[in-house]
Amino acid sequence: MKRFLLQLWREWFRPFLVAAAIVLPFKSAIADWNYVPSGSMKPTILEGDLVYVNKLAYDLRVPFTFTRLARWADPARGDIVVCFSPADGTRLVKRVIGLPGDMVELRNHRLFVNGAPAVYTYLDANEMSHLPAADRAADFFAREDLGGRVHAVMIDPRRPALRSFAAAKVPAGSYLVMGDNRDNSFDSRFFGFVQRGQIIGKAVRVLGSVDLDHWACPRFDRFGQALE
Repeated sequence: MKRFLLQLWREWFRPFLVAAAIVLPFKSAIADWNYVPSGSMKPTILEGDLVYVNKLAYDLRVPFTFTRLARWADPARGDIVVCFSPADGTRLVKRVIGLPGDMVELRNHRLFVNGAPAVYTYLDANEMSHLPAADRAADFFAREDLGGRVHAVMIDPRRPALRSFAAAKVPAGSYLVMGDNRDNSFDSRFFGFVQRGQIIGKAVRVLGSVDLDHWACPRFDRFGQALE
């Protein structure tokens, strides 16, 4: 029995612990992936996407903590970030809309940042061929330009939603984040501003994707796709 346990330790447990000692701190502080189960970031990120998270995009942290060892950048307007919800600590993927000191307002889906309206251009539903047919038929799509950072957004007129809010100033050290699926996103409109320390990385690319509506079949056309 003793010989069996020793063999088990050498061949299974020790290699596993060594691998975990390397991989887990790497995922915590350098690079990670985030599986997306909801559609709050559609049409940019779909349910079933696995996105690559660059945890060195803004700073270097002590693994498994929020302690910052070095800081070389801050999230920019338009970045897709991974953060923790101030409401319940849930890990989220959202887009940065308001920076510290910004005045942000939403009027019937139109964003105003520091008094300047975001620029919207028409986006044909045919350009959203990666979305389910039901979404393409019922929802509205547009390109939203946030000071040069252009990305797609969608609204769902069938769903009750918070489509306006009064101008609010983003506090120092905090950010206003929203989902690209404006009528189906739990974001700063509901839980408030996200502190800088709650932002842990930048989502930059789709690593892999499966279609949850079709028996988790791989969506190979999304593999490796950069996020805008």
